[in-house]
Amino acid sequence: MWISILTATLIITAIALAAGVLLGAASQKLPGNSNQVVDQIDALLPQTQCAQCGYPGCRPYAEAIVSGEVSINLCPPGGDETVQRLADLLGRDPEPLAEAAIVASVAVIDEAICIGCTHCRSACPVDAITGAHQFMHTVIRSECTGCELCIAPCPVDCISMVPMI
Repeated sequence: MWISILTATLIITAIALAAGVLLGAASQKLPGNSNQVVDQIDALLPQTQCAQCGYPGCRPYAEAIVSGEVSINLCPPGGDETVQRLADLLGRDPEPLAEAAIVASVAVIDEAICIGCTHCRSACPVDAITGAHQFMHTVIRSECTGCELCIAPCPVDCISMVPMI
């Protein structure tokens, strides 16, 4: 009788040990809960909150990627490097930056009209606009993502988008 109890105990212990090893291996290979994956994707995005991907910020875009609603190639400020990092994280093939996401224009401030109100500078998610209060502002072309978020707050309509050359 003791032998059958000992045998049963050893069999149950072996099954539990095997299940533990399999679950440990699976947790290393498979992504964790979706919030953890969203956090990892969000950390890879540039945090410009420019909305060029169609979402109001990087976190909602990360959530949409995890849910499968959108592709990983919609972030112009992140560019191809971010697409590659997202593909590596998610185990997907990298995709070229979406045609709609390629920046085709940059903001330009008409210096003769600018009153130096700083509204555009405050609205710029990537700090591509320089200038002090009551002084003319200018756009750093190499930093501008073309998000157009600076246009609406300008009270004198001195900002326009021009083709990037």
